[in-house]
Amino acid sequence: MQPFEQIVTAYGPMVLRVCRAVLGPEDADDAWSETFVAAMRAYPGLPAGANVEAWLVTIAHRKAIDVTRAAARRPTPVEALPERPSRTGRPEDWDGDLWQALRGLPDKQRQAVAYHYLAGLPYKEIAGLLGGSTDAARRAAADGVKNLRSTYPATDHEEMAR
Repeated sequence: MQPFEQIVTAYGPMVLRVCRAVLGPEDADDAWSETFVAAMRAYPGLPAGANVEAWLVTIAHRKAIDVTRAAARRPTPVEALPERPSRTGRPEDWDGDLWQALRGLPDKQRQAVAYHYLAGLPYKEIAGLLGGSTDAARRAAADGVKNLRSTYPATDHEEMAR
């Protein structure tokens, strides 16, 4: 079993992208931290040969649910926080326009897109996380991408590729 620090190094960026896509930039860092605290506690009991990536996304999914439930109990802020624009355009930085487009998706579509396209999980595992069938998970991801394409502004490079 590899040291837990290597797990954090290898999968930390992917888990953060998933948390950002599912929760938004304001709550993603806390969910990321809580994911790895919980994972560190459970790591010694992880069976050999387990899919670490899927295991971490499952924990992140549960932490996202916790964050969402906690937010529902908090008072609504009076002013909206300003979006943090991307400085470099790299996936590691936050893109406020992308978050706006993701926020407009229904929850299952947003989660299916994040878990499949950002975390690389197969639809069968996404179905297990979200409840429902593999076909329903595939459809939610496809519908999510279709909706994103219609609402998220394409770059010049993407326009040229079409």
